[in-house]
Amino acid sequence: MSLKLTNFKTVAFDTTADTIFVDDEGKVAAGPIDGAQDLDLKGAWLSPGWSDLHVHVWHGGTDISIRASEAGRPTGVTSMADAGSAGEASFHGLREYVIEPQAETIKAFLNIGSIGLVACNRVPELQDWRSIDIDKTLEVIEANRDVICGIKVRASGVIVGSWGITPAKIAKRVAEMTNLPLMVHVGEPPPLIDEVFEILTPGDIVTHCFNGKPAGSIRDTQALFRMAQDLAERGILMDIGHGGASFNFRTARESIADGLRPFSISTDLHKHSMEKPVYDMATTMSKLLAVGLPFEDVMQASTNAPRSVLDLPGADGLTPGERADFTVFDLVESEIEVLDSQGNAMVMDKVFEPRGTVLGAEWQDAARRLP
Repeated sequence: MSLKLTNFKTVAFDTTADTIFVDDEGKVAAGPIDGAQDLDLKGAWLSPGWSDLHVHVWHGGTDISIRASEAGRPTGVTSMADAGSAGEASFHGLREYVIEPQAETIKAFLNIGSIGLVACNRVPELQDWRSIDIDKTLEVIEANRDVICGIKVRASGVIVGSWGITPAKIAKRVAEMTNLPLMVHVGEPPPLIDEVFEILTPGDIVTHCFNGKPAGSIRDTQALFRMAQDLAERGILMDIGHGGASFNFRTARESIADGLRPFSISTDLHKHSMEKPVYDMATTMSKLLAVGLPFEDVMQASTNAPRSVLDLPGADGLTPGERADFTVFDLVESEIEVLDSQGNAMVMDKVFEPRGTVLGAEWQDAARRLP
């Protein structure tokens, strides 16, 4: 079935358009299509499909993961990256039972720890040298290059203990050997956040960049913040990764005011963060808008930027022949109280309201999860 999209405003695209045709193969058409179903978007915004660079959707394979559908199209998200739920020992299951069946595009950062997050934090995946099998990790990467978008390491004390910076260094070496980016989770030491920063190169990703953990935050000292700014200027990508413990309103507000804008907005959505304080992508985007990130930057960090990491069309997504991949949403006035990961409250006066997604030639309704 072909579609004709009308009555919308575009954002985060290279060109404006007042009508979009999608052919029956789900691709953007070069011109009008007779008999296309008219989809009147009633003046809503239309953007490249929202993309969440940090979720946990290996449902059944880890004790914290949600179903991919709970992070996807019903909340306005058309693509996502599982951020290290699976290590080499269980990646085959993540691919067969989650990545391949879903309508959304799902890629994954492979955990450097072989067991991944099977019993998250209760059985840390990086206890000592026995936790990493480099040979098998390399085998899994080579067999799954079409869906593995990087390497993930959780470089914080609750995971690595006295092992410190070593797992992150091993993960970085594997990333270099396979020409993939490293996504590194930062938090409470060890290692110290500056130790992590020292091993990163352009294209690597710092997730939980605006966490408020003492001795684990970029706002701990002026020197650390300058280091974070320098990394961002050199092409290291700052990712929100909200989660249940890793986003602080004050850290975000002050960092944005001082000129450090995140590369990507992501939820770190999992079983413990979905009910609160994260809820969904739309609420997370709304929080960034409320702490001072301009509308255009919020959209870039939710669409084109993360889509580039997943090798998906972004601003050029209206090019004829590209698969249709759009999110339709409103930005409405609404006073809603939300929390950061430390329980600090804030009232948002504007909220992103997803209305639906177009993926291929199919429309699906969407809504925020937060009441």
